[in-house]
Order: sequence, then C-alpha cells, then structure tokens
Amino acid sequence: MYSNAVWRKGLRKPNQPAVRPSGWQLFNHNRLARLGMWIFVCCTVLACLAPILPIPDPNATALVHRLAKPWLIQWFFGDMVQNPPVFEGWLGTDHLGRDLLSRVLWGTQISLLVGGSATLVAALIGSLLGLVAGFWGGRIDNLLMRGIDMLMAFPYILLALAIVAVLGAGLMNALFAIAIVNIPFFARNVRGVTLGVVRQPFVEAAQLVGKNRWQTLCTDVLPNVMPTIVITMATTLGWMILETAGLSFLGLGAQPPQADLGSMLGEGRKLLFTAPHVSIIPGLIIFILVMSINLIGDGIRDVLDPRLKSGVMGRPAAATNIRCNREADEFARPEVQGLIVNQLQTEFQLGHATYQAVNNVSLTLEAGECLGLVGESGSGKSVLALSIARLVPSPPGCIVHGQVWQDTQDLLSIPLAQLQHIRGNKVAYVFQDPATALHPMLTVGSQLVEAIRAHRPISYRQAWQQAVNWLERVQIPNPGQRVHSYPYQLSGGMRQRVVIAMALINQPKVLIADEPTTALDVTVQAQILKLLKQLQQDTKAALLFITHDFGVVTTLCERIAVMYAGQIVEMGYTTDVLNHPAHPYTHQLIKCIPKLGGEGALATIDGLPPAMNALPPGCHFAPRCPWAETRCKESTMTLKAISNSHWVRCCKPL
Repeated sequence: MYSNAVWRKGLRKPNQPAVRPSGWQLFNHNRLARLGMWIFVCCTVLACLAPILPIPDPNATALVHRLAKPWLIQWFFGDMVQNPPVFEGWLGTDHLGRDLLSRVLWGTQISLLVGGSATLVAALIGSLLGLVAGFWGGRIDNLLMRGIDMLMAFPYILLALAIVAVLGAGLMNALFAIAIVNIPFFARNVRGVTLGVVRQPFVEAAQLVGKNRWQTLCTDVLPNVMPTIVITMATTLGWMILETAGLSFLGLGAQPPQADLGSMLGEGRKLLFTAPHVSIIPGLIIFILVMSINLIGDGIRDVLDPRLKSGVMGRPAAATNIRCNREADEFARPEVQGLIVNQLQTEFQLGHATYQAVNNVSLTLEAGECLGLVGESGSGKSVLALSIARLVPSPPGCIVHGQVWQDTQDLLSIPLAQLQHIRGNKVAYVFQDPATALHPMLTVGSQLVEAIRAHRPISYRQAWQQAVNWLERVQIPNPGQRVHSYPYQLSGGMRQRVVIAMALINQPKVLIADEPTTALDVTVQAQILKLLKQLQQDTKAALLFITHDFGVVTTLCERIAVMYAGQIVEMGYTTDVLNHPAHPYTHQLIKCIPKLGGEGALATIDGLPPAMNALPPGCHFAPRCPWAETRCKESTMTLKAISNSHWVRCCKPL
C-alpha cells in the first residue's frame, strides 16, 4: 500500500491534466523493490565483469594460503601486521587456497545463467501447455493436465534427482531437470488464468469477426495472460537458483573444479567449524540473490497491475482519510436529529492530477425528511453520499475540508471504532447494485443476522426471527424460506428489498439511498419506492435519495438539491424548484424530461460537464449556459437565498 503523500509530494496542481504513472514510477514507489533491483543489478554486473576484473583465476590453487581469513576479519582481530592481506584475499581462500572472491563472482555468474535459462525453458513450455489446455479445453485439456498431474505427483526434488541420475551429473543436465520439474507450476497458473479470460465477451467477439483459434490465442488471450507469466517468472527465478544450488550442493550440478555457489557451499560444509567463512559467504550470496529477486517480483506485480497504473494505489482503508485542518475548521456544534453537512470537500489524487469531486457542499436533512439529490452522471452525487459515511476509498480519495454532523457527533473527527458502530446502525446505506452489497457465499438470513448482532447484543435465535420479520415487512413472499436463500437465488427486485431490509433493520436515523431502483423495471421500481417511503416514515429516518428521475423526486422527496461539477447549484422545496427553477442548469435539466404527447425532438444540454481536475473559473456551468455573461466566467459563485426556502448558485437567477 502506498500513502497519498507519495503522490502529492510536489504534485498538487488541481488544473494539471491527469497523467498516469509510468511503469518506472510505479516500480520506484516500492522502496523494497527498488532496493532489491539495485542489489540484483550490482550482483549481476559484478558477475558479468568477472572475466575482465583484476582477480585471480578461480581454479588456481595455493596451498600456502589455504583457509586464509577474509580481509575484514583480519583487520578486526588485528593480525594484519603478521599476515598483511593482498587483493585476492579480500574474502579469504578455501581449503585449496583458491580465492573466494573470484570463485564467488564466477559462481554467481554460473548460478544466474543456469537459473535464468531454466526459468525461460520452464516458462516457455509450461505457459504453452497452460494456454493450449485452457483455451481448447475438452479432451486436450484433460490429456495435458493429467500429464501435468503425474509430474506433480512426485516430490519435485526427488524427480529432479531422478532426472539427473538418468542423464548424469553436470550443470546442463541439472538445468534440464530443474526446468522439467517447474513446468507444472507454470502450466497450472497459466491454465487457470486462461480459463477466466476465454470466457470473456471480447474473446467470443474475436471469434465472431473471423479470427481462427491461433489468432485469437495470440492476439486476445496471450496479452491478458502475459502479466501472470511475467510475475511467475520473476518469482520463480529465485527458486530456480536455489534448486540449482541444491543440486550442486549434492554434487549433481557443477563438477570440480568449476565454481558454483551451490558446490562452494557443499565443499565448505565440512569446514563449518574450523573455517566458517568458506560456506557462509556463498550462502549469504545465495540469500541476497534470492531475496532481491523476490523483491523485484513484487515491484513487477505493481507495474503490471492495471489498477495501480490508473493511480489507485493499493488496498483502500476502512474509512476515508481525513486531511482537515481542525484549527481552521472550527464550526459551531449544531443540534440536529437528522444530518448536517457543512462545507464538505472531497478530492481524488490520481497520478499528478487532483480531482475535486465534492467542492464546498452544505446541506441539512431533518428527521423524517426526504431530500432528493439530482444531477448528471459524474456531478459528484455518489461521492457526496459516500463521503458522509466515510466510504470513499482511500487511496485515492481524501476529505480535505468540512464537517458531517449526525446528532452531536462529527463523523469526520471520530475514531474508526466509533464510526463502525454508527455505520449500519445510525447511518445506513442502500447501494445502487444489490448484487455487490450482498455476500454471494452467505444466505440472506445470515447476512441480516450479522447486521443486527454487529450493533445489538442479542442472541442468534432472536436476530434470526427479526430477519424473518423484516423480510416479511419488505414484502418478500415466503420469508421463512427465503431467509435460507443465497443472493443468486433471488431476483433483482428481491435482492433490492433485502438490501433495504438490511439498511433499516437497526432503525437508523439517516438513510442514504444511491439510485436504488436504476436496474429495476418500472413496476418493481414503483413497488420499491412505495415500500421505501413507507418504511422511512415508520422509522422517522432522514432520507437522502440520489436519482436521475424527476418523477421519483416529485412523488418521494419534500426538498431537492441539484448538483453540478461537485457543487450544489440549487436547493429548495421540490415544487418550488421544479415549477420555478432559478439556475440555468436546473432549467435545462427540466426541459430534457420527456413529456407524454410532446412533439418535436427531445431537448438536450449542449456541451459536456467539465473535467473535475480542470474546473473552469467562475460559474462551472458558464461554458454551457445560454444566458452566460462575462462576469459569470470571472466571479466566484456562492449559494445565495432568493427566498426563505430557495437557494441558488448564480449571479443572474432566472
């Protein structure tokens, strides 16, 4: 996970166009991966330069200097006067007087070469088998996977030993043995990913346009599987080096006098007590190589993850990050039974761009009142609702200003444990898509019970009975049976009723409904709206209802707020706003409503909403407004009252 500070450091330019972080930036932000890369590069460069470095022959023996201590140990114990070190003795010598520095460099070169070659062979063959098995399926899949299963039935090290025993000891035979035993690992991983890709609609579309199987496999399936192959190679390379060292340690890899990290470790094991540096040094090099490669693999995963490329850095926190300056944001503590939102501002930091999704929004919602929130898609309605409950994912979202009062508590200043007690209890949320709000592996009854027992200390039996009662209350037929159903066994309308029951089951004081009927047909939509209004009146909850449908607002909401470009541009009683719109944007939205028996083309609003990271100065609607003047594009617009219950953000209200 990455903190927002990494992305904001010197980059807070709200009007700068969005720039996705490059692959190097993503990799560089992972400090451990960067450290592993530099370590691996240093080891690799030194190993590659071994032939031209001024070091002794790795196989040259000098029994006079056998088991010489490393230079650092000589210096530490003070015997440099009696035995002044020379260049070739920096890491000491082995039992034959061979220079360990030279042998380590040459051994690292051989270990990297053998491990990398084995990784490429295993990746090529295993990935090909996995792609073919996952894409063709049927008998081909069964035949290939049963063969892979036979290989996996043997312990990999025993299988490698058996292959080397048949082929004979040597580095090349060890390479083939290591590659063969790792083919199943690649084949299984790639096949699993391929099975998920071939079921995607774009693969079916590729075949419908006339591509043959091999063309589809190479142009549509392989690019989507390639990140898995690359990540698997990055994580497997270190394991290959370990396996190469293991075979050489047993005498089945590099043969004397050839230098190899594993063979050096094997030769030094007999001298572990008399000359520990002979075995410890190659062991440390193996450890450093493997750890650096694994860290690089983590960095490569970050680079290839499309969510990280888009700037969504890591797993979101349990609550939206708050970056308000509390000393400067002191507001009077209100007395309210419903909800007060005061100067709320929410931003998203994506790459170099700052998106002002909610900009200085204030509203009041009394107990038992329904406030409709309308506006075009992308105007900030859902972000405002999520910000109230601190459900905006962080990163990249962050609340930078304002307060949200529920009763006498500011939801933006309380700790997470206290906020979790309020969510689902005093403040409830009905999401647009009920399928994403319900757990697919749990019955609806168990999920309702969990929602009750998370906030009230009652027995499971009592909570279960309340769940059945609430399913009956939201007019689900046969609630005693449906309580045992999984979400996939219910229709869309029933799932939405379950979500409404889950939101109201703890008698919340504030209910937020984010377009809860968008995916439903007209008949079910009317039933859900009638049910929601009735339950809201029974529980006296304050309801914030987000919708695009002005007909729903007319029948359900007492007041209405119109949002545009992250701001509320008009707010008042529903009849006043709809019958006498004061803001040009509200006027244009109402003109776009289709009327029964109307003639001519449907009215539209010219232009597009502004980008939230490049908002125009002055009135944000001015570029699309037919009544815009020069001052509209220069003056800062504030929400002004044109009556006791009607506010508008416009210098020239209609």
